[in-house]
Amino acid sequence: MSGFFRLMMKRKEVIPIVGIMAYSAIGSSSVAIYFLFHKNDVILNRSSNPEPWDQVDPTKPQKFVTINQKWEPVETLELVKSMTK
Repeated sequence: MSGFFRLMMKRKEVIPIVGIMAYSAIGSSSVAIYFLFHKNDVILNRSSNPEPWDQVDPTKPQKFVTINQKWEPVETLELVKSMTK
């Protein structure tokens, strides 16, 4: 690891590129981990929950920004869902 820092001090023009690459790698990793644990549409083990879309709360908006959107259940869809279970 000291060889890496020695090379960085020798070639100072590489420091911004390494900084930008490290920042983007940490950012993308943190966003992936956030989506993995907080979003319902990300599935790790499909055998334990084969239909994860049934667990989504329709009253809670899933988009980043929701403007004047209200959810109302579709009666025929609820009827079909109750018949298939």
